[in-house]
Amino acid sequence: MKVTVDLSPSVQGRAGLGRYAQELTRALLDTSPGDETLGVFINDPRRRSPDPGLAGLPLKRLVLGNKPWRMSTLLGQLLHLPQDRWVGQPDVFLATEHLLPRFRHTRSVFTLHDLIFKFFPAAHLPLNRWFLNLVMPRFLRAADAVVAVSECTRRDAIRCYGLPAGKIHVIYEGVNACFRRVSDRAVLDEVRRRYGLPERYVLCVGTIEPRKNLGQLFEAFRLAQTADAQLVVVGRKGWLFAETFARLRALGLENRAVFTGFVPDEDLPAVYSAAQVFAFPSLYEGFGLPVVEAMACGTAVVCSRAASLPEVAGDAALLVAPDDLRGWSEALSRLLLDAGLRADLGERGQRQAARFSWAQAARRTRQLYREVYARPH
Repeated sequence: MKVTVDLSPSVQGRAGLGRYAQELTRALLDTSPGDETLGVFINDPRRRSPDPGLAGLPLKRLVLGNKPWRMSTLLGQLLHLPQDRWVGQPDVFLATEHLLPRFRHTRSVFTLHDLIFKFFPAAHLPLNRWFLNLVMPRFLRAADAVVAVSECTRRDAIRCYGLPAGKIHVIYEGVNACFRRVSDRAVLDEVRRRYGLPERYVLCVGTIEPRKNLGQLFEAFRLAQTADAQLVVVGRKGWLFAETFARLRALGLENRAVFTGFVPDEDLPAVYSAAQVFAFPSLYEGFGLPVVEAMACGTAVVCSRAASLPEVAGDAALLVAPDDLRGWSEALSRLLLDAGLRADLGERGQRQAARFSWAQAARRTRQLYREVYARPH
């Protein structure tokens, strides 16, 4: 059986989608049985290469760019134009981002990460919102099976699109083994030096965009009893981020916040481990991988009581409604002032994070696409 994974979001550096595609592909490769050939599909006009660990896999490459490829998949679905050959004519295609070509002979498994464009349309650029509203129901109907990365996403899909419950399967994301507590003082000091990190800080990790709700975190931090702590935000600028920085300036916090930009995986565990608190005030997450990464590193977490986050965090984090400013301020104060609470949440977080494994995600994904492939053609 020939299986192809869409690795495009990984080579394009697409934050959460990219990590999902890369980690799942790695885990599938590590557990690949003898009767299966695993390959990758990449659409990237810059012709970037996969991660070195995946570079030897059979590769089908397109250089259309994102917008032309999006329009091609849209036309393929609307006009029933088969596109199997564009992705190498595999037996099964794993769609890891919100794009699904039209197939004649290839079976498909489509991963639904979230429906942010439905619930928070203002958090998306207009063209992206238009595209997803038009194509998502078509992609979900066309796929032979759908993976939801959380029960929350599964419920949303059933409610919004009437998707048959038996067609959509919850398969949680995992956490890479590199995310673990870093205690080596020399390593922590070097990472502090490299990224200009303060001795005590509240950390947030994620692309800077409206739904991450950073303005709420800034205001809560200003009101909290933070002593000498500062804010550290890790992540690239995404879209519609001007208001986020305007809010920071309006609150007079420019000198109490550090924006590192992208931080690679080899340094990120130390950045998590050196933080006193990990704060994640997002309005909506399909899964919320940074929460699990922080917990795996033993860092105390406070996150939104919204969408999938309570499901992912369990009892290992303080949960606050994303619009509860007083609640966020109090939670930050509690965690910064109470070392015992931080230690307790850190221990619980490590146990909770151990529930999420890419190896398990790969096993369940393989079981699903083998079931799909076995159906009568």
